[in-house]
Amino acid sequence: MKKKAFVISVLILFCIFFMGKNTYAAPTTIPIPNVNVSVDNAATPSDYVDNIKLLVMLTILTLLPSIIIMTTSFTRIVVVLGFLKNALGTQNAPPNQVIIGLALFLTFFIMMPTYTTINNNAIQPYLNNRINQQQAITEGERPLKEFMLKQTRRKDLQLFMDAAKMDPKTDTEHTPMHVVIPAFIISELKTAFIIGFLLFIPFMIIDFVVASILMSMGMFMVPPAMVSLPFKILLFVMVDGWYLVVKSLISSFS
Repeated sequence: MKKKAFVISVLILFCIFFMGKNTYAAPTTIPIPNVNVSVDNAATPSDYVDNIKLLVMLTILTLLPSIIIMTTSFTRIVVVLGFLKNALGTQNAPPNQVIIGLALFLTFFIMMPTYTTINNNAIQPYLNNRINQQQAITEGERPLKEFMLKQTRRKDLQLFMDAAKMDPKTDTEHTPMHVVIPAFIISELKTAFIIGFLLFIPFMIIDFVVASILMSMGMFMVPPAMVSLPFKILLFVMVDGWYLVVKSLISSFS
């Protein structure tokens, strides 16, 4: 019986390896778009210009994360949430991915009126060939610059205007973006640090109270941070801390 089973197995393997049908795999070559800005490969001047536009668009997409961080409300929000996490002392809760995600969606919410204006005044007219590229850039800069100037301190703006050797009488609306953006960033950092300082105060008081109680009880070997952590979380939950923090952040941009 065993010999018969062995012979059958050998026959099955022989059929699989030597009598099977040929199978064809998927093609190994994947079509890759060829972006070439050489004049020799452009049939018409229009094709050459289109290749340049595509190259510029790919470059802009590479710099898009930096543009989102430096010209929107993202900087203030993520710095404040980082201060809040450190003030609570919860180590990895919430995770950094959650903080970044929350900051991104709050940024989209706060910046939506500005982006809607840019889309209506610059992107859609340009796509419909009602304005040229230079006009689209000018119309797109105006709402974004208006948003940044509202959040920028005059002192910070004047710093970069002096460094760029601009006329002090220059109207803020005509200030170039390379002057507005760094002034906006340092203004956002200062505002975020002020909010972070205010967030630290109640949690720091809890740490002081817990440390004093532990010292009076002679419990020098017990880390005060470990004992105060549940009380800080309890306080934050009781006052609905996430609601208050997010409400304050949104209100600070209104």
